[in-house]
Amino acid sequence: MFLETLLLIIVIVILVLLLFMFAPTLFVPSGQQYSIGSVCFGEKCFQVEIAKTKAQRERGLMYREKLDKDKGMLFIFDKEGMYPFWMKNTLIPLDIIWIDGNNKVVFISQNVQPCKTLICPSAVPSEQAKYVLEINAGFAEKLQIKTGDYASFKLKI
Repeated sequence: MFLETLLLIIVIVILVLLLFMFAPTLFVPSGQQYSIGSVCFGEKCFQVEIAKTKAQRERGLMYREKLDKDKGMLFIFDKEGMYPFWMKNTLIPLDIIWIDGNNKVVFISQNVQPCKTLICPSAVPSEQAKYVLEINAGFAEKLQIKTGDYASFKLKI
C-alpha cells in the first residue's frame, strides 16, 4: 500500500511539472498572428515580430529552429519594469536587449543559450525596460550595439 501511494504521488508530481513546462504553449491559440515592425540601431534594422499580448510574450521564440540574421522578436510591455527572460523551450541562442521608454538600450545579455533542463536560469536586467528585443546570438557584438545606444521603432500594431 505504501509503495502504491508513493508511486501515485510521484506520477502526480511529474504530471504537474509537465503541465508547468508546457502551459505557455498549451494555452496559446494556434496560428496566433504577431504584428510586424522594425527596430533600428542607426542604419542596421531588424524586422521583428511584435509580442504585445501576455500569451504572445509567454510563447516568444519557443520551438523556433532558426531565426534569419535580420529578424527578431520585440516584446512590448504596458509600462517600464524589471522583466527577466528565460530560454525554456527556446532552441536557438539569442542576444537579449532591454530598451527603456526613452528608446535607450539599458541592458544586454549576450549569447544566452537554450535551456535543456527542467529548471532554467533567467537573464535579469539591471535596469527597468519597456521593450525587450531578441536577436540571434552574436549580433549585438557584431553590430556594436551597446548600453546607452538608442533604438528607433517602426511598429504596425
